[in-house]
Amino acid sequence: MLSFLSNVWDFVWMFFTIFVFFAWLMALFTIITDLFRDRELSGLAKAIWLLFLIFVPFLTALVYLIARGRGMAERASSQMQAQKAATDDYIRSVSGGAAGEIAQAKALLDAGTITAQEFDALKAKSLG
Repeated sequence: MLSFLSNVWDFVWMFFTIFVFFAWLMALFTIITDLFRDRELSGLAKAIWLLFLIFVPFLTALVYLIARGRGMAERASSQMQAQKAATDDYIRSVSGGAAGEIAQAKALLDAGTITAQEFDALKAKSLG
């Protein structure tokens, strides 16, 4: 019975260790990504942060998260907003907007695929 419990706790410890390792890797990659994303930080400061991350990783990561955590969140948020705006602009350019949708609906009406009532419904949906 004792060896079984020992094996179970070894198994639990292994999973905990793997979880902590992956959490550490995610934090490390997030910090490195943030370092290169920050345009206000000089190249020398980035190099110093990276050297400290290599030689004193846990302490440096903790200090970085405490000292620059708010800036990390702001930079990540601004990048996400920029990506969303770029995606929205791309979708608008490809779809043609409301005029494009109405033109497609008109083509379907002319082809006899939809009725006049369905065309009016699609047109109202596109406009409003």
